[in-house]
Amino acid sequence: MRMPPLPAPSAPLTPEQLAQRAVGDRTLNVPVNPITIRPYDPSWPVRYLREEARTRAALGGRALALEHVGSTTVPGLPAKDRLDIDLIVADPADEGAYIPDLTAAGYLLRTREPHWYEHRCLWTGSHDVNLHVFGPDCDEFLRHLIFRDWLRSHPDDRERYAARKYEAAAEHPLSASRYVYSKATVIREILKRAGLR
Repeated sequence: MRMPPLPAPSAPLTPEQLAQRAVGDRTLNVPVNPITIRPYDPSWPVRYLREEARTRAALGGRALALEHVGSTTVPGLPAKDRLDIDLIVADPADEGAYIPDLTAAGYLLRTREPHWYEHRCLWTGSHDVNLHVFGPDCDEFLRHLIFRDWLRSHPDDRERYAARKYEAAAEHPLSASRYVYSKATVIREILKRAGLR
């Protein structure tokens, strides 16, 4: 696997940016419930296998890669009770090639970000899954894999990240974008230790 660059420093999304990326009738940056971090749940990998089977059944060979990413992949790491899955397709901008079949399988397109790796994100109806769609050789997809694998084998960084997650949820319980932004510095530090520059 090639080593992608570190992600660029970013700022929390503005209301205008949130509105531009939102698809459908989703509420913008307002969780229905406060962001809650819970202890690691061994059912998360089992749930992923069900979602993987559902996605592969819907897309067949159009699913070039499918990976369970994020905190729910790391034994011992607390997380929100929501799976993050990365799906690689030939061209995320060609929504007609995969969105209708994923919709028929129960996923809803909720985010479109053409400016950021042509990212699309689909949710399950209960929003217990984020299905992130990227194209081949995407830097962000590679960073997700490196970060996941590093946390699985480096308990000190796993604990550091867990502590930051709890702090971020307490600081920004009703803002998903601020919660994500407030973890960015720790994520960059860990990615540097994992070899990104």
